[in-house]
Amino acid sequence: MLEYSARLTPDRKAGGFVVTFPDVPEAITQGDTEQEAIDYARDVLQMALGTYMERGMDVPMPRRLRGKNYRTISLPALTEAKLSLYMAMREAGLSSADLARRLHSRKSDVDCLLDPGHPSALDEIEAALKAVGKRLVLSLRDAA
Repeated sequence: MLEYSARLTPDRKAGGFVVTFPDVPEAITQGDTEQEAIDYARDVLQMALGTYMERGMDVPMPRRLRGKNYRTISLPALTEAKLSLYMAMREAGLSSADLARRLHSRKSDVDCLLDPGHPSALDEIEAALKAVGKRLVLSLRDAA
């Protein structure tokens, strides 16, 4: 799973917490409470990683950082599947147009599969991963 370490720093001037991600420096947010900051952190992380994909950049792999100010932020399952597809495409040296040809589809359809904000069907992502020589594996864990 792609779980990123977020650092929560109390904001002594304004109150609340500032959240930063050592592995994704563009992702910064804040919240009035710790829970609000964590909720916002998930959103800003998803947006920042989506920007990496839009710009054709490598997605940074998360490190597990420990300490009293660190919290682990998990991405929504669909976002993680889209990121995995993107990383598999980059590994294979495929563009969206290349994958669209393999799927007998349109480039715009593949672009939607890679857009974290677009609701995609999991079976479409599975088919795209298969066309790249990968398969999606799900796992279940106890809630924290």
